[in-house]
Amino acid sequence: MTGLLRNLVLGFGVVAYALRRRLSPGEALTTLRERSGRVDAPRRGGSGPRVLVHGVSVGEQVALRSLVEALAESELRPEMVVSATTTSGVDVARRMHAGRHEVVRYPLDFTWMTNRFLDALRPRLVVLAELELWPSFLAACSRRRIPVVVVNGRLSERSWRGYRRWRRSARRTMRSLAQVQAQSELDRDRFVELGVPAERVLVAPSLKWDAGSAAPGDSEAARSIAAALGIDRSRPLVVAGSTGPGEEEALVGTLPEGCQLVLAPRRPERWEEVARLAPKMPRRSATVGGAEPGAGARVFLLDTIGELAAAYQLADAAFVGRSLVPLGGSNPLEPIAAGVPAIVGPHYENFAQIVDELVAAGGVMVSDDPMGVVAKWMRHPDAAATVASRGRSVLERNRGVSQRAAARILELLDDLPSVGRR
Repeated sequence: MTGLLRNLVLGFGVVAYALRRRLSPGEALTTLRERSGRVDAPRRGGSGPRVLVHGVSVGEQVALRSLVEALAESELRPEMVVSATTTSGVDVARRMHAGRHEVVRYPLDFTWMTNRFLDALRPRLVVLAELELWPSFLAACSRRRIPVVVVNGRLSERSWRGYRRWRRSARRTMRSLAQVQAQSELDRDRFVELGVPAERVLVAPSLKWDAGSAAPGDSEAARSIAAALGIDRSRPLVVAGSTGPGEEEALVGTLPEGCQLVLAPRRPERWEEVARLAPKMPRRSATVGGAEPGAGARVFLLDTIGELAAAYQLADAAFVGRSLVPLGGSNPLEPIAAGVPAIVGPHYENFAQIVDELVAAGGVMVSDDPMGVVAKWMRHPDAAATVASRGRSVLERNRGVSQRAAARILELLDDLPSVGRR
């Protein structure tokens, strides 16, 4: 696909996105302005070459946090800049890196926008999470001889088939990658088949093993959520995180007697829809300003960004969403890091490596009836405690992946020709 055709297709895609999300003209212009490549990223302290680390949204930003710090604290002292695509991703990244690293919005993949973005930042190396391989951006990096590294590299069956349909242009894109840290042997083989030189692709555990930093027991943030919503701490609580369409209704309909449920939908645009599932459902957003909590309620809505990890610390059990329906699943490690027994549905393809390792050790439950599992755990709390303990053991065994990933990236960075501060 030529650059002109690619820009035209992308332009139609931007318009379709604005219409689908029902953005007002003002909102659409603001989104376009933020993603036009106009960035202001002054240096914040690193004395070495500038490194850009990009993750699309909240999940990727949380997974990349330890890697960003491992790179920043290395002997090379690179100047770190973090980028995200979604508004929630930018917000979370700014909270995580406040006062330490600059956070910017990733540009749309129009040629002139990616050029403007790279001209402003002038990174010496770029790190992309998972499969953020935009052709114009990678072509611009290649022209500037900026090495691009992919971490948590993953090619689903659908993505792999899509790239194979555009094999010629895919090979140009893939061939430009300096390093790919793939999540599995299958992912490695797919990257190589699509054109990444075999010597540049290695298999490395997911960075998400390092993403869960919460400790068992509830923090002040967790206690604040409980008090604001009116959660009864004497009754069992299930926290359902990153849920998708159809899951909330199923969970509410099968909630065991005497049990409470916190719903945390993955996408903010679904909050209003989910709030209608239970009359007068207490909402976290309504309590932030000091509104009265909903005493006696059974179902609560966590309709804020960045509080799910704290909410998990309140839970007696956790359901990890987008897995009852075929949406690929979500990261199960946050509740496990909080010492909570976790349940995922049968559709966890996006996290297959992590879930399969946990299942093999008895550290997570896979079920199409999560509330049935919760009811069993209410009768047999020792069984729940065993799952939580085994999950934590697997998590601890896999810690340190970010340091190892950083070491491989630093080898590339150390080999770059000597440059000035930027």
